[in-house]
Amino acid sequence: MKRSIYFLPFMLFALAAGAQQRPQYTQYIFNNYLLNPALSGIENYTDVKLGYRKQWTGIENAPQTSFLSAQWKLGGDYLWKNALSLPENGDDPMSRNYMQNYTASPSHHGMGVIAVLDDVGPLSRLDASVTYAYHLQMSGTLNFSVGVAAGLSRIGLDVNQLDFDVKNDPSVQNAIISQVKPDLGLGVWLYGARFFAGASVQQVLPQKLKFTSDPKYNTGRDVPHFFATAGYKLFIDDEISATPSVMFKKVTPAPISIDANVKIAFKDRLWIGGSYRKNDSFSAMAGVNISKLINLTYSYDFVTSELNTVSNGSHEIVLGVQLNNIYEVLSTTKMW
Repeated sequence: MKRSIYFLPFMLFALAAGAQQRPQYTQYIFNNYLLNPALSGIENYTDVKLGYRKQWTGIENAPQTSFLSAQWKLGGDYLWKNALSLPENGDDPMSRNYMQNYTASPSHHGMGVIAVLDDVGPLSRLDASVTYAYHLQMSGTLNFSVGVAAGLSRIGLDVNQLDFDVKNDPSVQNAIISQVKPDLGLGVWLYGARFFAGASVQQVLPQKLKFTSDPKYNTGRDVPHFFATAGYKLFIDDEISATPSVMFKKVTPAPISIDANVKIAFKDRLWIGGSYRKNDSFSAMAGVNISKLINLTYSYDFVTSELNTVSNGSHEIVLGVQLNNIYEVLSTTKMW
């Protein structure tokens, strides 16, 4: 079907009214930092993630998302040193035995960087931001962090992907093919040995979006994205743990989105998991900690909405790198 460029503002407005503008992730539970800047510097190492998501395979011009994130603590102190049980190299500070003597990390600063490229048909969006967080030691076993993400968003339009009823349609001459907007995100995070909970908001700054110079068609806008999550780690025995969690997401005026997740880890080497998103999909996930440096995770979404008649599901793969891994263990992640 051929479409004039004047339909694009309405496409963008519909996206704001009925769906999220920021990319959707299945493995945010493996990298909550993508959604919440308060996790900047939460680990004892520099945590680097490189990911790719192919959403709704089988649908032409369906969303494709690539991202790179890195976050690290500032300063050289151990984050979980414990006078009763300071682990040696090769000992996991997040193991069941060590957690019996868990103490909160000292107050410290963290920072990071995030770059996300999201393509949906002729529209593309590049979000790049720098993040900062301060982690406050609240008590013997709890930390509370506050974070901010500041950056820029570039929204682009590729007119070469559009078909027109009239060759060399003059409306192309009025097209705005690129616009750059400031971006701001905020977040808080509460965490201990096994428990975590947080809330964040993306796109705090209201921004109008337009793709033509004609003002009567400029109805598009950015809207805030709100997230709230919590989880708890359970030990089935010394070598197997389970971590259930839940995520609530709100993008006005769409209804609240609810995710329920669970991960089961084996000897800190392998893990499997599942996720259910109400009225949308359920997902299968798996990951392997290849070494103290590298881990790899994969997820597949089975669509349960009406899109399942035309879509084969969604794929997502994430490569993780743990630089300066102080304890030299397979995985010291505090969240998963």
